[in-house]
Amino acid sequence: MKRLLVAALVLAAPARAAELEIQGQLVQGGFAVVRAAPGAKANLEGRELRVSPDGRFPIAFGRDAGPRATLAVEWPDGRKETRVLSIVPRRFDIQRIDGLPETMVTPEPALLDRIRAENARIALARAVDGPTPHFLEGFVWPAAGRISGVYGSQRILNGQPRQPHFGIDIAAPLGTPVVAAASGTVVFAEADVYFTGGTLILEHGSGVSTTYSHLSRIDVAPGQSVRAGQIVGAVGATGRATGPHLDWRVNLFDIRIDPLLVLPPKPAE
Repeated sequence: MKRLLVAALVLAAPARAAELEIQGQLVQGGFAVVRAAPGAKANLEGRELRVSPDGRFPIAFGRDAGPRATLAVEWPDGRKETRVLSIVPRRFDIQRIDGLPETMVTPEPALLDRIRAENARIALARAVDGPTPHFLEGFVWPAAGRISGVYGSQRILNGQPRQPHFGIDIAAPLGTPVVAAASGTVVFAEADVYFTGGTLILEHGSGVSTTYSHLSRIDVAPGQSVRAGQIVGAVGATGRATGPHLDWRVNLFDIRIDPLLVLPPKPAE
C-alpha cells in the first residue's frame, strides 16, 4: 500500500515549468537565439518577435545598447515571464579615411532626395519578417579576404566625424566571388546605390537579414530564393569605396549586429 501511495504522489506532481534558454552573446552588437516553447509569444523592449515552430526566436543589441534590455515571454499556458538582461559594454576603434572626393563625404543638396529614398527602401527591405527561420542554420563567410574594417569603428572621413561602421569590410581582388552567408530570399538588389554601390540584401527569417555592399556584379534578383554558399555577386569598389572590398552587415530589423559575433572562425587562406 505504501509503495502504491508513493507512486500516486509522483504521478500527481505538477510538470516542471519550461525555462528560457539563451544562446549567444549579450553584449553591444550581440546576437542570441532564445528557446522558449512552441506557441510562445515574445518581445524585446516592446517589439514583437516571430517565434519559430519549435519555440526559438532571435534577439539582438545595437552598438550603443544600454546596460539592460527587457525580454518578455508569454508561454502557451498563459504564464508570463519577464527577464531583464544585462548587456555588456564594449570599446570600439576610431578609423580615419582620407582622400575621398568631397561630394562623397558631404553630398550636394541635389543628391539628398535620392539618398533619403534609397535609405527608405533599404529600411523596408530590412523590415521583412519572413516565416522560415533560415538563420537557425548558422552563417558562413560571404567572401575570402583580409578584414580591413570592423564593426563599431567610428569613421572620420576627410577629418569629419561620421556615423560608426556597422559591418565588417573584407578586402579582396575585384571580382572575387561573394556567397550568401545563409539560405534566404533576396529582398533588395540594386546596382547603383549612392553610398554603397551594388547592394544586395537577403532575409533569413524573423527579421534577420544580411547586406552585401560595393558589389561589382549582382547575380540574383528580388524574390529569388538562395541557399547558403551560393554565389550571389562579386567584390567591387562601387559607391563610396577607396578600393575593392565587401562591406557585409547583419541586422535584426533595424538593430545592427556585429557580423564577427555570428560567423564561425575565419577559414585559413
